Amino acid sequence: MLTLPDYPWDSLAPYLETARRHPGGIVNLSIGTPVDPTPAVVQDALRGAADAPGYPTTHGTEALREAIVAWYARRRGTPGLNPDHVMPTIGSKELVAWLPLLLGVGPGDVVVRPEVAYPTYDIGARLAGAEAVAADRLSELPAGVRKRVKLVWVNSPGNPTGIVRGVDELAELVRDARSLGAVVASDECYAELGWGGWEDGVPGVLDPRVCGGDHASLLSVYSLSKQSNVAGYRAAFVAGAPNLMPNLINNRKHAGMIVPRPVQEAMRVALGDDAHVAAQKDLYRGRRERLMPALAAFGLDIRHSEAGLYLWATAGEDTWTTVGRLADRGIVVGPGSFYGAAGEGFVRVALTAADERIDAAVGRLGSVAGA
Repeated sequence: MLTLPDYPWDSLAPYLETARRHPGGIVNLSIGTPVDPTPAVVQDALRGAADAPGYPTTHGTEALREAIVAWYARRRGTPGLNPDHVMPTIGSKELVAWLPLLLGVGPGDVVVRPEVAYPTYDIGARLAGAEAVAADRLSELPAGVRKRVKLVWVNSPGNPTGIVRGVDELAELVRDARSLGAVVASDECYAELGWGGWEDGVPGVLDPRVCGGDHASLLSVYSLSKQSNVAGYRAAFVAGAPNLMPNLINNRKHAGMIVPRPVQEAMRVALGDDAHVAAQKDLYRGRRERLMPALAAFGLDIRHSEAGLYLWATAGEDTWTTVGRLADRGIVVGPGSFYGAAGEGFVRVALTAADERIDAAVGRLGSVAGA
């Protein structure tokens, strides 16, 4: 029987209970689940496609794939993507978990993931019987490991750190992976949420400045959950790798991995409407700008956090000590240790709470700092 590690978030239960006892109620900033309404334009599209008696296609409708291609050209600086090399997925997490297996990665192979990373990269390697290795650069790996690398995950903007990998860094990674014959899968689902110098967008693995216009063995993974508040729709897609996509589509057909037809139509409409994405980003911007100084006043040093929905912070103490001190104020955050050994000493603070809850957290952090 397959035995996977316990789901890490279950260990937060006692801290959640502590926070719930706060007189002002809990402020849960631990999990990045959207809380704002799904935009009306997306809801209307879902309802309009509700009459869907036939089976949808794994590859997705032509209209959806063309919308994805147009979005890459308009928002990601990636023109000329072929609609045949695009496929919707049932959220991005299932693709992260199953991609190694679907690509034929197996025992003896190595899957590389970032040093501080979303736990599902490791789970995907384990499901395939492969070895997961943490590294931000392939040049850091010993020769014996390098020759076994079959899949390299890059996550930019990163979860939980919010770090952005620039064009030169991504290009170096692509060159090195190609020299090893490895696939690069780039998890880019926070790309529309850049801050500061990244307001106008972040580079992706299919960007011609990164790959020279050659998408072979390069996969860009994207989700609409955060930018369009459709986490409940499980609306995501993968693009690129013309040498791999036909087999990837075929394997998913056999496994019945199909996005429902109404969701595909909602995705199509969402991808064509930039206004709701900009409005949602402004909401997150306001929450971010209120939380950052409050966390600093509490004694937390914010690192990276150049993009995405999280603030990556440390108080220079054990992760769980920080989690406990915040829980005593009714605030729950994500332990950095969930994201690998390199995350020890950090916490992840999500921006995904209603404005009233964000303001409650700011007030509690400020009152403690001034006491």
